[in-house]
Amino acid sequence: MNRRLLPSLILSVACLMIAAPCFAQSPYAGTPADQASLAKTGAAIRDAFTRGDIDAIMAYHHPDVIKALGSDHYLVGREAVKADLLKSFAANRIEFKESRVENLFFQGDTAVEESAFTIQGTPKNGAAPFQFKGRSMVVYVRYKASPTGWASIREIIQPAT
Repeated sequence: MNRRLLPSLILSVACLMIAAPCFAQSPYAGTPADQASLAKTGAAIRDAFTRGDIDAIMAYHHPDVIKALGSDHYLVGREAVKADLLKSFAANRIEFKESRVENLFFQGDTAVEESAFTIQGTPKNGAAPFQFKGRSMVVYVRYKASPTGWASIREIIQPAT
């Protein structure tokens, strides 16, 4: 072996050993099947909002769900979430204009999704449409009664300022 190349070879191997963990998949990334089923869950919920289909939305919520939708808007349990949706849909047509997953974390039967979103509301009384932007953190758990196997159990909304 050429002795002049030995330092370069050693340096190259050392750099690869140091950089290799950066290219490894995180143990919290979830399997491709988990990622796909969770993406289906979010898409189904957003589609149900567009249709105003409260029963479909509720199919993806665990019975022990808690939602903090604002500093003074705290909902505990499916019945409270459903009542809030009934009130919202009675007054508005609601559509997600943007939903961009920023971070996703899986641990066993739990997934945490952070997303940026934009929702457009169109009042049914003819008033001008409005937009609500923010960031959400939703904790999902595996739940056999959900069509995709995932259900929201905790959610917190951070409104854009």
